[in-house]
Amino acid sequence: MSPDADSSPNLVLSQALRAIRRQRGLSALEVAQAMRLPRRSYEHFEAGGGRMNVARVMAFADATQSDAYAILAAVFLGAPDFARRSADNKLAMILLMALQDFHAAIGEDLTRLSPQALISAFEAMFARLTVEAQGGNADAEAWIAARQPRRAL
Repeated sequence: MSPDADSSPNLVLSQALRAIRRQRGLSALEVAQAMRLPRRSYEHFEAGGGRMNVARVMAFADATQSDAYAILAAVFLGAPDFARRSADNKLAMILLMALQDFHAAIGEDLTRLSPQALISAFEAMFARLTVEAQGGNADAEAWIAARQPRRAL
């Protein structure tokens, strides 16, 4: 799904939760039990009812072994499929962990980074990940091929 300006955050959350639950092959009852919620409360949550509850999103991610941060990001991106697609590789969680390490390492120097430096770095990183995701790891293959020991004839 692509971002849709008409999608409310609750609708996006609902679509993301339902997609992950289905991808995991779980029933609403199974997830409710894993979250220690009554089935009706879980169904209300999955339907996007009420205010966004971060603690429930975290509990859902634990129950489904998915990425809570990807679910939250999906809501802000307006892209429920982002949560489903990131459920196994934990993209958003790993990104935030790396950001946490970066913040700890760079400290106050973070204020010296320009928006252009950040944009360039992220574009390069995401371009490299695109190549990796699409199965074209030509750089690594060329690197390995150039370093292969020559075999005696």
